[in-house]
Amino acid sequence: MATVETVYLGELRTEATHLLSGNKLITDAPPDNQGRGEYFSPTDLVATALGSCIVTVMGIAARTHEFNIDGTKLVITKIMTTEAPRRIAEVVIEMTFPPEAYSDKVKKILEFTVKNCPVALSLHPDVKQTITLHYQ
Repeated sequence: MATVETVYLGELRTEATHLLSGNKLITDAPPDNQGRGEYFSPTDLVATALGSCIVTVMGIAARTHEFNIDGTKLVITKIMTTEAPRRIAEVVIEMTFPPEAYSDKVKKILEFTVKNCPVALSLHPDVKQTITLHYQ
């Protein structure tokens, strides 16, 4: 079964529908690539997917091992190449966990998930992934 149906709306804009839920999202080309930048760009979604995947897998681990990461905040920066072909050069993610006393075991579990979420494993090795975990 298909996952997403996408329609090109013109003016460098698309509308994607998640077929299981019916939820929709719109993308725009970014201003530095002839777009209006009024919505996420496709490459923004790649960077967002990486961060969301990492923290979701951490959430699964937290549920399994009975610790809490609710309120974890991610600040994600996507860096594009400056030379052709245009592509994502690096995704920088700063993760800040809520104030908790995380054990060394929990920290190891969290650090393991950074490198082992499906999106991280799916990105080309040339896309640098710089992820920093901050425990308060």
